[in-house]
Amino acid sequence: MRHEVSDAHTARTVGSGDLPVLATPWLIAWMEAATVRAAAPFTAQGRTTVGTGVRIKHLRATRVGAWVDVLAEPPAEAEGRRLTFLVRALDSTGALVATGEIDRAIVDRRRFLAGVSDQDSGIDQGARGDHP
Repeated sequence: MRHEVSDAHTARTVGSGDLPVLATPWLIAWMEAATVRAAAPFTAQGRTTVGTGVRIKHLRATRVGAWVDVLAEPPAEAEGRRLTFLVRALDSTGALVATGEIDRAIVDRRRFLAGVSDQDSGIDQGARGDHP
């Protein structure tokens, strides 16, 4: 997946730093999106994957206007319901921007969403940030 870095993707804009370079949270989001796409062969109808772990090293800054290629290498097979992807990002010069692993779990879509709905009913109003 190829992404062009814009002002909206900078550490300054996101708040993860004060420089006008690619923010680590955006880089991780792009890497996760690549794993979603790479996970498709592992999911049957009614199933999807959810992120469960991220181990990323952001190695090189990327300026606004440059592009980043994000690659996700799927495992040969799932370990039960777990998938661990090797991920990396390269800039327009071919230099390594980031490397790491992202874990995803295969879940039944309906069952997962039903569990989230059940959890919502037990959340304290203050814990959701509705009150200062």
